[in-house]
Amino acid sequence: MSDQNHQRQYIIRLFFAISAGVLIAKALHLQVLDSSYRSKADATAIDEQVVYPARGTVYDRHGKILVYNNPTYDLMVTYNQVDPDMDKKAFCDLLGITSEYFEETLNKNWRDPRFSKSVPFPFLTKISAKDFARFQERLYQFPGFRPVLRHARGYPHKNAAHLLGYIREVNREEVDNSEGEYKPGDYIGTGGLELSYEEKLRGKKGTSFVLKDNLGREIEAYNGGKLDIQPESGKDLITTIDLELQTYGEELMQHKIGSIVAIDPATGEVLAMVSTPTYDPNVLAIDRDRGKAYNELLQNPNNPLFDRSIMAQYPPGSLFKPLIALIGLQTGAITPDRAVSCSGAYYYNGMRLTGCHNHPYCNNVETGIQYSCNAYFVTIFREIIDGESNFYNPQKGLDTFNHYLHQFGLYQQLGIDLPREKKGFYPTSKFYNDYFNRQQEGQKWNSLWIRSLGIGQGELLLTNLQMANAAAILANRGFYYTPHLVKGLMGNEMAIPAEFTEKHQVEIKKEYFDLVANGMEKVVLAGTARSAAVPGISVCGKTGTAENPHGKDHSIFFAFAPKDNPKIAIAVYVENAGFGGTFAAPIASLMIEKLINRKIDDSRLWLEQRIKDANLMDATP
Repeated sequence: MSDQNHQRQYIIRLFFAISAGVLIAKALHLQVLDSSYRSKADATAIDEQVVYPARGTVYDRHGKILVYNNPTYDLMVTYNQVDPDMDKKAFCDLLGITSEYFEETLNKNWRDPRFSKSVPFPFLTKISAKDFARFQERLYQFPGFRPVLRHARGYPHKNAAHLLGYIREVNREEVDNSEGEYKPGDYIGTGGLELSYEEKLRGKKGTSFVLKDNLGREIEAYNGGKLDIQPESGKDLITTIDLELQTYGEELMQHKIGSIVAIDPATGEVLAMVSTPTYDPNVLAIDRDRGKAYNELLQNPNNPLFDRSIMAQYPPGSLFKPLIALIGLQTGAITPDRAVSCSGAYYYNGMRLTGCHNHPYCNNVETGIQYSCNAYFVTIFREIIDGESNFYNPQKGLDTFNHYLHQFGLYQQLGIDLPREKKGFYPTSKFYNDYFNRQQEGQKWNSLWIRSLGIGQGELLLTNLQMANAAAILANRGFYYTPHLVKGLMGNEMAIPAEFTEKHQVEIKKEYFDLVANGMEKVVLAGTARSAAVPGISVCGKTGTAENPHGKDHSIFFAFAPKDNPKIAIAVYVENAGFGGTFAAPIASLMIEKLINRKIDDSRLWLEQRIKDANLMDATP
């Protein structure tokens, strides 16, 4: 019995001895041999770090890259991890900063609750990939500094700056109104497609969780990175822009102030949209020189940041005459064979009121358009206004006239997928009632007093986009699709928005559009726009010369081509350039030829060179 008890005690002691040995060995491993557990024991915080996504790439209609991502770096620093004995001179030389910048940026007011010695803060931002590569090789020598990859924008071409827009850091108001979408230091699209398609382009930020010790040093990924959220890259945009045509348009418009807008009338797709003066979009890329470049553009007296295609409001001049003809025909104010005599001006009761140029007799609507007769269209306009009412009560006639103008999209934003589009303006009956009543209480107005509208002058204002869209309506013989700049997302993940596929119809008979197209063809063949003729292509166009009270008149032209099954509708507005046939018409013809033939005929290379060499900036007041 005693032997059994003795054996039992031996087994129990052996069990405890073995257990103690295992525990001692494990403790030795944890505390001496394996330092990872000791490091984890010292960890006191989980740091949530943002991982920024790549922004979507932007392509032209043929797959050529317009905007890509250019890696840039922000250098974060944790104060209590910085080695006070580090080689500060080498550090500053590598980053191209001064020792004064180093000291001022590193030493914060630690009593300010915004800063903590154990929390990282930005030390230097917008470091280019080239500069960072040189610094990265010696990063290990500078504890406490950690890079964060960001995605700035790069531009392989110096074109389409106004269309593309740019990105910048968000401001406080944008952060406060974003419902958590943006944080200070995030980038956001500003202007152009970058702003219009910000939600598609920006992607979704990811998150990385890092275990840190009580000194703020990173230990390892928390929970093996299982809780990390990977960023989602932004969507790639396919635009409607033809880069070759856009580039060519900017070459033609160099040293000139104005705009070119070219549209595919069958779809409403914008093929080119030029506003000059322009700038190289690379100068507004995210880097440390951007602020200086932006201020220089802002202070430039020619305002290169201003998008004249959608923001400038111009008098259309004689480009308005085909629309007057259409409305006159539709309302029955005139017939296709209406003839009007002209003796070099429009006369009323023997008084010369509106001048005109010498031209052959206008025996119908087509020749009226061909010779752009002011007397012809003032007469038509007045008969439209007076036809539904009378000379002393013109309100009803003007309201009917404006009803059709509204269908041409002339009093509202067309809805292009760009920010800051201006709407045009046509005066209403109320406008004139108020205006003349202010001059003299109870004063009446009549069609004679507003006759300047008949030649596209007076209070009438349009954007160049609206003029190009009007040309598209003429090309389509009575309808248009809202002009737009994006065809979809790469991979066909986004259908064209419904508003860009809706047909907008003008309530004017197609046969009247055919008459006007015949007249516009004659303008180019034997009228005021012979300089717009293109070998082998039937061009239908209309010149305009808008009066400019501040200097030389503006040169204007809009057109579509070919006459049948048109591929392009275009409007060109060149400020301070004189007659429409001098600059605007040949520029439009070269753009038409470039799109359709992809080259300029040898017989017209002299014209191309003349346009490129012309410097009209000195003509600007």
